[in-house]
Amino acid sequence: MRSNRFLAVAAITATAALGLAACSGTTAADQSADAGASAEGYPITIESALGTATLTEKPERVATVNWANHEVPLALGVVPVGMAAANFGDDDGDGLLPWVSERLEELGAETPVLFDETDGIDFEAVADTNPDVILAAYSGLTQEDFDTLSEIAPVVAYPDAPWSTSWRDVIEVNAAGMGMAAEGEQLVADIEDEIAASVAEYPQLEGKSTMFLTHIDPADLSEVSFYTSNDTRSAFFEDLGLATPKSVQEASASGEFSGTVSAEQVDTFEDVDLIVTYGDGDLVATLEGDPLLSQMPAVRNGAIVALDGSGPLGTAANPTPLAISWVLDDYLALLAEAADKVQ
Repeated sequence: MRSNRFLAVAAITATAALGLAACSGTTAADQSADAGASAEGYPITIESALGTATLTEKPERVATVNWANHEVPLALGVVPVGMAAANFGDDDGDGLLPWVSERLEELGAETPVLFDETDGIDFEAVADTNPDVILAAYSGLTQEDFDTLSEIAPVVAYPDAPWSTSWRDVIEVNAAGMGMAAEGEQLVADIEDEIAASVAEYPQLEGKSTMFLTHIDPADLSEVSFYTSNDTRSAFFEDLGLATPKSVQEASASGEFSGTVSAEQVDTFEDVDLIVTYGDGDLVATLEGDPLLSQMPAVRNGAIVALDGSGPLGTAANPTPLAISWVLDDYLALLAEAADKVQ
């Protein structure tokens, strides 16, 4: 269930604005102008874990920083004035992931200014785009980053913790920061409908317990690392009809995004039906040949989905507003193929 507490803040602020307008002594012309402003619902205040963004009018120039935030305005038909260049998963080196390129083409738009974030946020480049708002609901902004960006324009940052915002809240928070809260809610509903329709075609996925193995070193399999359900990749499994193993649930209680256990404790994962990981056939063969890890039911049954972590498909396993539709059918097919091997 998604939270609308960010929109509630905006609604409270807008209501206060209406009350102030009603109580003020103004001329007929002023009242007409106030009515127009109030109808638009401004000012809007959006709280985040790092601070407050206050919008006095609907932003016209939208900039985004960090991963995937630009996908929200693009999905809603707004082309950012600037956005972060893709720093992984970019298979042709143009700084754009394929689903972003396709959306820009659909909108008949040129590529916006691309911020090179290899060494962190390029504050000067962001400032040069003269934005009215900076979207960063899914990001790793530090307090210093937020404060510096706020000198350029209001910053809509993550509501709780860095890199933890669900795809639903990424849409709703960023859309609210564009003055398009209703459109954001509709986009979430449309994506949910699309997911539900596609998942219905793969009944074998229902309830299969799935974990996302990560940081596997074929030369050292003494430890097993995995993403907890606090990571968006693992959280997405439940959208796909899959279940979170009890072992992963317990590890998620700490609030960390990943966990690690010794390979000697591999029986911890007796409840895992499917494994998703980054790698290739060689990695799968390595897991199957390991005397300890091969005891995991998912490994023993070959119920493994190995994704190319440097390519678009692997990148899209981390759900983002445009990537979900782009990857959904292919991802479900791979998961279903693995689910068919579960005994």
